[in-house]
Amino acid sequence: MLRTPMLGRNHAKTSGFSILAKQVWGALRSHRLRPERLCSQVPCAQRRNNALHPLWKGPASKPGGSRQSPINIRWRDSVYDPGLPPLRVSYDAAACRYAWNTGYLFQVEFDDAIEGAGISGGPLENHYRLKQFHFHWGAVNEWGSEHTVEDRVYPAELGSHHEALQTLVDVLPEIKHKDARVALGPFEPSCLLPTCRDYWTYPGSLTTPPLTESVTWIIQKKPIEVAANQLAAFRTLLFTALGEEEKTMVNNYRPLQPLMNRKLRASFQATEGGTGS
Repeated sequence: MLRTPMLGRNHAKTSGFSILAKQVWGALRSHRLRPERLCSQVPCAQRRNNALHPLWKGPASKPGGSRQSPINIRWRDSVYDPGLPPLRVSYDAAACRYAWNTGYLFQVEFDDAIEGAGISGGPLENHYRLKQFHFHWGAVNEWGSEHTVEDRVYPAELGSHHEALQTLVDVLPEIKHKDARVALGPFEPSCLLPTCRDYWTYPGSLTTPPLTESVTWIIQKKPIEVAANQLAAFRTLLFTALGEEEKTMVNNYRPLQPLMNRKLRASFQATEGGTGS
């Protein structure tokens, strides 16, 4: 399963605050975490990320952290906030610069100096310009997302070909190895977003070091369907540079963190089954 956070910068004022608008990819069939899957989500995931991420130099946790991400989203923890307005998304395709293999993720970079384009509304007090978006995925369809919903992870829906995503899939062979990059022509990232704009939001953190607790997460309820061959293309990327022993880029996600005393707000009314009205 793929997950795409979009990292934006607030140009209305000088601040270390970030916004991550996250889209879960693929979800008509889901998998509830069972006991035999716990190792892949918690202790084993921590050991795996310690070994694979270049900045993990100890436990995958932040001592004293009170708003760490990702979390498991549960309907009983979610509070409907009728005061949450719709998100306003308007990106400039010409701002797209290049895609690259960071050695941990597939990432697409944008020129955030361009005026006007970006995201606002929702829980945001200011306008944010898109800086980059990147993907996380698992080795198999049974896992790969960082956030989960009602203890469920969502694999890709087989047989559905996402045409907008294919533009990015087509460049993956050119950036197979760590630090490789390729220029991209105009690309409109909002074409990857669902038409349903219901979302959850909560205060959280980055999911990679330094795990900074300065992020407002916006997680859209509606997943996007992608094809099995598109997911398979992402699994051909490598954590390693040219000439190094090859290590396939998979399972590049952080394990779940406790919600603690944070408020998880929803822009829609959820039922006990965990769906929106």
